[in-house]
Amino acid sequence: MLRHIKNLLKGNILVISILVTLSILYLSLIKVPKFNITVSHIDKWQHSFAYLVLSICWLFTFYKKNTKKYIVVLSCILFGIIIEVLQHTVTNYRTGDYLDVLANTTGVLLGLLIFNQISKKILVN
Repeated sequence: MLRHIKNLLKGNILVISILVTLSILYLSLIKVPKFNITVSHIDKWQHSFAYLVLSICWLFTFYKKNTKKYIVVLSCILFGIIIEVLQHTVTNYRTGDYLDVLANTTGVLLGLLIFNQISKKILVN
């Protein structure tokens, strides 16, 4: 598993990070069709997962620059806040929600925890 992560880091992780960021931006601003399937708070889980992936991608983009780690985390949280403001102001079919911001932030912080654990193992091996 760690070998696969190291190989990914040798590749072009920046492109993946940009694609993930643009995908989240796009999916956050489009009109989403309504589904009859209802799962309690599924959208909050989706927000957390999306921002977990976002933060991990960007953290691995700058993984050799330890001081950049907290800038990446703050940027991902700020990106989530900006998206929620845009949903409220730019679209008339989406609404901004402070609980979404909380879910986004939770995903980013969980991503930081996972990144720290993975990066410790990479440095050891």
